Amino acid sequence: MNSSANSTLQVASGAAMIAVETAGSGLPVVFLHANVCDRRMWRAQLDASGTDYQAIAYDRRGFGETRAQAQDHSAVADLIAVIDATAGSTPVILAGCSQGANIALNATLMHPARVRGLLLISPTVNGAPAPVYPPEILEMVARQRQAESAADLALVNEIKAELFLDGPLADPGRVTGESRRLFLHMSAIALAAAPFGTNCDDMEAFARLETISVPASVIWGELDFPHIQERARMVARLLPNAQGHALADVAHLAGLEQPDEVNGLLKDLVNRCT
Repeated sequence: MNSSANSTLQVASGAAMIAVETAGSGLPVVFLHANVCDRRMWRAQLDASGTDYQAIAYDRRGFGETRAQAQDHSAVADLIAVIDATAGSTPVILAGCSQGANIALNATLMHPARVRGLLLISPTVNGAPAPVYPPEILEMVARQRQAESAADLALVNEIKAELFLDGPLADPGRVTGESRRLFLHMSAIALAAAPFGTNCDDMEAFARLETISVPASVIWGELDFPHIQERARMVARLLPNAQGHALADVAHLAGLEQPDEVNGLLKDLVNRCT
């Protein structure tokens, strides 16, 4: 689908005006981005929508084009506002990466009738076991914290690209070209964002994964953090109706780095949900 056919709208939720983009038609799929990106990480999925599914992607508070005053808020309530404005009462597939996957799981537990399927990439999950970092990754995390303490946002951005785009144990600069430029631009906006308040959703989703019965696809990259790969495998085992997919030569952002593979898995999930 040509991106010129996409539609954009602003959705009010509390003191936020949420920037939303839609494309295609059919079963609605709502895309939730990672904390180092914005809705543009899903542009290949929007472009692939056609008549297979209606793609709905939005920028959360503090990201992309969404504007919000500082206030305590619910990320799930923001998501529901987006669903109400785009899909109405039709149950949706939620496609989330990292923290976006966490919000998707929380929303499924809080509003089960609104969700018919889940695509979870490199999922964060409230209540999951704490990460254990190998020494090499601990060194990179320490570098990031030092750069944050020095308010060197450009260096923080480069380190985040090495950790999440390249992969923490892969060669720095592994991913080049437009994908890297886009990552650095999305992440820079998030790093420079004004305070937008605290997300008050307090779900212990990990202990309740076995209660989520909708069709699910869990995806992780074999160059991602080892603890994120293990967490994704656990999520795939615990969700009763999930399929797990390990992707070679990809780190944290499979939808950005291997869009064709993710698009195929998404279409398979759409078929399972119809």
